[in-house]
Amino acid sequence: MVERETVLETRNVTMRFGGLTALHDFSIRVLRGSIVGLIGPNGAGKTTCFNVMTGFYAPTEGKVLFEGRDLTGKGPHQVCREGIARTFQNIRLFSNETVLQNVMIGCHVRTPLRWWEAPFPCSGTRKEREIREKAMTLLEEVELARLADECAASLPYGAQRRLEIARALATEPRFLLLDEPAAGMNPQETQKLMAFIRHIRDRFNLTVMLIEHDMRVVMGVCEHIWVLDYGVLIAEGAPREIQADPRVIEAYLGEEYIADA
Repeated sequence: MVERETVLETRNVTMRFGGLTALHDFSIRVLRGSIVGLIGPNGAGKTTCFNVMTGFYAPTEGKVLFEGRDLTGKGPHQVCREGIARTFQNIRLFSNETVLQNVMIGCHVRTPLRWWEAPFPCSGTRKEREIREKAMTLLEEVELARLADECAASLPYGAQRRLEIARALATEPRFLLLDEPAAGMNPQETQKLMAFIRHIRDRFNLTVMLIEHDMRVVMGVCEHIWVLDYGVLIAEGAPREIQADPRVIEAYLGEEYIADA
């Protein structure tokens, strides 16, 4: 069996905000092509971890490596160009733009412009047509093509989640971070979400990392899970190992979850 290479690594990452340590000595290795999870109670440091990985925060200490390159201190736009994309816990769409326009905006990350082209609209040009075609293809992948001309704000919640993922995919990432993708979804929608995450992993040759409170999603789709509590990594392993870990049960899952599992 060929061992998969590491695609992303954090080395002893610590993030402090004044006297508050949101993340302490956080070290993980994410294998290429895997679907992995980061869980823990509210305030455990999960989104802080995503913000460090994607350049929204520069860590107080430690390093973030992606495909062997040091991304520490790079801004979000630079991290995105390197091949990392994300969604957000609170959906961040361009709500007054159409569904299609939202995805087209993501496409511009991989569309070089000459300096004199930037101030001018490119409607009708070959480049604009290519971007539109690419965006429509992505909307078909997330089953939103028929809503391409609708205002993004008018979409149902679950569709807005898929649109945000489509916009992230438009940047052509190799590593995709999903922050609570199942939030607000009913059981039927979460079942579809698990299949969807596997589909986009395979279809776009991605590595996927997600933050999620719905344990049906986490245990059903993730190959490896890390557990944070008060900014400290308290456990990691396969889903069965996490479910049986006394520290995780006490800090997060609870005996009720184990009884219902």
